[in-house]
Amino acid sequence: MSVFFDHLEHKVDQIVAVCASLRGENQALRAHVAGLEAEKAALTKKIDITRERLETLVTRLPEE
Repeated sequence: MSVFFDHLEHKVDQIVAVCASLRGENQALRAHVAGLEAEKAALTKKIDITRERLETLVTRLPEE
């Protein structure tokens, strides 16, 4: 019976280690996603500003 509990304890330790590893990986991925979302927001803002500038320039073009 002791062998059974030793084996079970080893499996539980492995599961705990995997959970800790996955928790760390999940945290790293969430931080990466947050960075990408911030970068996306900055790029979207630049695109909007550029679009507005182009629209202003197009309205200033002479009619043909």
